[in-house]
Amino acid sequence: MAEQRFAPRRNFEPRKRKTKEEIAIMREERAKQQQATDLENWNPKTKLGKLVKEGKINKIDDALNYKILEPEIVDTLSKLNSDVLNIGQAKGKFGGGKRRAWRQTQKKTAEGNVPTFACLVVVGNGEGYVGLGYGRAKETLPARAKALRKAKLGLMKIKRACASFDCNCGELHTVPFIVEGKCGSCRVKLIPAPQGTGLVIGDECKKILKAAGIKDVYSVSTGQIRTTINLGRACMDALKKTMEM
Repeated sequence: MAEQRFAPRRNFEPRKRKTKEEIAIMREERAKQQQATDLENWNPKTKLGKLVKEGKINKIDDALNYKILEPEIVDTLSKLNSDVLNIGQAKGKFGGGKRRAWRQTQKKTAEGNVPTFACLVVVGNGEGYVGLGYGRAKETLPARAKALRKAKLGLMKIKRACASFDCNCGELHTVPFIVEGKCGSCRVKLIPAPQGTGLVIGDECKKILKAAGIKDVYSVSTGQIRTTINLGRACMDALKKTMEM
C-alpha cells in the first residue's frame, strides 16, 4: 500500500466570540444601511410624502401640522434614536424571571399553542421630539419593526424649559411646569427640577425622557406601575400636556 502523506497541521486559532456590545453595534450599522437604502428607493404615496421628497417641506415642525402616514417622512426630516422598553418577563421560578423586551402570550387553538410577541419602542432626537409605539407579531423582529413604525408615525413635539424655583441656568433641561398623565390605573406626575438633579423616575420612563431631551425631573408614580405599557403611555400623556398651556 502506498503511504498516505498528510499536510502539516497549521496553528489553529479559535475564533473569538463577539461580545453583546459588538453585536449590538453591528445590528445598528445594518439597520442604518437598510434605512438609507429604503429612503433611496422610497416612492411616496401621500401628498405630504411627495412634498417632502421634492424638498418643499424640509422641517419636521411643518410636517407635524399634517397627519403623518409614512415613516419615511420622519426619517427624511430628522435623525431619531430608538430604544426598546422592557415590558415582558423571562421564565423563572415563583415569578422571579428577569425583565425583557419581548412580551410573550399564547393562544390556544386546535393545532396547539400559537405564541405572539409584543414590543414597545420609543424614538426621539433628544431635542423635544418623542414618539412611542406598540407592535405585535408572531416573531420578535417583525414586532419590533411594527412598534418602530408606529412610534415614528406618532411622533410629537414637547415643551422644555428651566422652570425650577432654585435654578436659573436658562437651558432647556426639564419640564416647564407640573404635568400629570394617566393610562389605566397608572398616574405619572412630572415636576420641574434644578440642573444636576437627574431623572428621578423609573428605568423605563427614563428611556422616554432621555429620548425627549429632558435631563432633570422629579416624579410621583401611583397605580399598577408594574404594567410597563400603561406606565409608558402615562408618561407620554404627561409630556403631551406640556404643549397644552
